[in-house]
Amino acid sequence: MQYWIPKALAVSVLVSLSGCSVFVNDAHNERNYRAHEPVKAPASLSQPAQDPVYKMEVGQYNNNPDATNYRPPAQVLTVAKGSWVEEADNLARVYFDKNDGIVDLDDFIWDSIKAVLAENNTATTKEDKLLGIIETDWYAIIKTEESWLWGDEKNDDLQRFRFSIEKKSHERTASLRAELIDFKGDTTLTDLLKQQLEVRALNQVITEFDFRYRQLEVDMRKRQGIISLEMGFDNKGNAALVTEQSYDAVFDRFSGFLERLSFTIVEINQDTGLITADYKAPESSMWDSIWGDDVAQLPIDEGQYQILVSKTKQGGTSLTWMDDKGETLEPGTMNGLQQALEAALIKRGIKI
Repeated sequence: MQYWIPKALAVSVLVSLSGCSVFVNDAHNERNYRAHEPVKAPASLSQPAQDPVYKMEVGQYNNNPDATNYRPPAQVLTVAKGSWVEEADNLARVYFDKNDGIVDLDDFIWDSIKAVLAENNTATTKEDKLLGIIETDWYAIIKTEESWLWGDEKNDDLQRFRFSIEKKSHERTASLRAELIDFKGDTTLTDLLKQQLEVRALNQVITEFDFRYRQLEVDMRKRQGIISLEMGFDNKGNAALVTEQSYDAVFDRFSGFLERLSFTIVEINQDTGLITADYKAPESSMWDSIWGDDVAQLPIDEGQYQILVSKTKQGGTSLTWMDDKGETLEPGTMNGLQQALEAALIKRGIKI
């Protein structure tokens, strides 16, 4: 005789069907803003005395019952290997380091930009490779089918961008900046929207850079082996590290190998084959050894070193190590350095 069970089930079904309509969003309702009015005495009584020192004005709240859609500034996504941003940089800008296998960093970034424009079916209105500037024609950075990510309304706005590549003097790092130079559409262009559009355009190039470099890594693994360093002499008779690999293969990638061993590249002289780098001994921890991320400790003092990459008479390549004064390191130091570098190459499986 439990007749209440069918009624309870019916009520629960109705509530579930009503869904979120039961819970009204009244976050901006006026009743949520409360102001304390002064004490009002009855007509038969006099108003109580109030010290003017502690008198407070009645608060006035001019609230908007309609919810406003606020969005945070967009973030540059450094998903590509060797990409990074400067802290507190307000520009839509990213930095790329020259990874192993990249012959010309400017060309690699340039090709990534052109690939993104081709994917968006747009052309360029200006190309100056010497200055590293590309200006695009009109295209929609936010596609109509993607507008649900940004709101419920349809978005058919079009934009034009300028991409600027700037290379550092040591040619191991380059920056890429995206600027909105023109805009047309029904949406009001605010500073926030401008920042979001610029970062979105920049992130597309970073993603393309990452994709192209991953393909390059696959190709390098197919055609390259691990370098083998041996003790020997350069053409002047100085103690040096010698390899059978060609000069071009070693010079192009050896600086990237040094950066993985706690060296900071200061200067690369393409004409003389001289690499100048600062060495700082790595700080290892227990966790590094557990996860296998510890960096090899080299048997040299901290400071600046010069590495002269030269062709040998046998067709190989020699690496002559010198201190900051240009004096060649002692044979005993070179022997210990050779063993440490060889072990690092094998352990990390670095391809050159």
